[in-house]
Amino acid sequence: MTQGAGQGPEAERTATLRDFRVPAYVHETGPYIRSVHPGDVVPPADEAYPEGYTPTQRDLPVINRGDTLQVPVEPAPAAPAPQPAAGPGPLYVVGDVHGYLDELVAALQEQGLIDASGQWCAGTTRLWFLGDFTDRGPDGIGVIDLVMRLSAEAAAAGGYCKALMGNHELLLLGAKRFGDTPVNSGAGTATFQAAWLLNGGQKTDMDRLQDHHLQWMARLDAVEEVDGYLLVHSDTTAYLDYGDSIEAVNDTVRETLTRNDADEVWDLFRKFTKRFSFRDEGGADAVRSLLDTYGGTRVVHGHSPIPYLLGEVGSEDGEESTGPVVEGPHVYADGLAIAMDGGVTMAGKLLVQQLPLNT
Repeated sequence: MTQGAGQGPEAERTATLRDFRVPAYVHETGPYIRSVHPGDVVPPADEAYPEGYTPTQRDLPVINRGDTLQVPVEPAPAAPAPQPAAGPGPLYVVGDVHGYLDELVAALQEQGLIDASGQWCAGTTRLWFLGDFTDRGPDGIGVIDLVMRLSAEAAAAGGYCKALMGNHELLLLGAKRFGDTPVNSGAGTATFQAAWLLNGGQKTDMDRLQDHHLQWMARLDAVEEVDGYLLVHSDTTAYLDYGDSIEAVNDTVRETLTRNDADEVWDLFRKFTKRFSFRDEGGADAVRSLLDTYGGTRVVHGHSPIPYLLGEVGSEDGEESTGPVVEGPHVYADGLAIAMDGGVTMAGKLLVQQLPLNT
């Protein structure tokens, strides 16, 4: 199998027609803290009036003197109870799911976002998935169906559930649209079908894939900024190749998919598959290049499993890993990057995390 320059064993592998075989692959993905939203803060009831406060007529005392003419007056309606300041609900992000529907449901329930029956119960909460819903795990289409349903339920409750496009969404779209059509991979001739199978494609997902799933995936945004967090799927600066604003990147990605050119979509998939740009020397500067272009103060991403970012290699066969147990996001690159792929495909943890981090 030919690998591109600079790629290690953890890199996404692409299959070539002349050299395709299905070995025991090293998959590209590798083998909950609440905080108070500023809008929910209410000053103590016994707090003194601030300096310069001017009472309104309602605040003035009523003096009832016996020699004062009493005029019947309709009682004023009771003042409404103070309401918390209107504003968005708490923000949560979800790392790579990769078809692990049961683990996703359990993690969402643990955070109080869905109830025992799997329905949205988080009101105005805002929930972002960082991409990679399918492949490797047993029920990628079930994951997409859940996210689509929660999107409608959250919107009806005043919140939202949204999703970003990951490289595996591009891979599944390509496998469905182009199949065995040869594409120029940059390292010989490849096909989406071969690459999809090599990187965990599940026949049951392809069999259950419907037009509305394809349309939903093709419309996903690639980049978003929320509350100062720049949300992306991949830990790469390749987004800069597609525009100098969030809107431009998202438009370019959607237009590329609309043109339906196999080579163009392959190039998009290849760039979204790059990783580790923030991990090594110069990583903080790479993060800053994205923040300076698109806004935000920290990047939040999935794609690269945290054990890989920590220099640990896990096992995709469920064997016990010698690396640290992942219990939460990994903050690195001078505190500018937050990694959210807990390595569910390698017996790790599917992370659902409220932002900001309480650390």
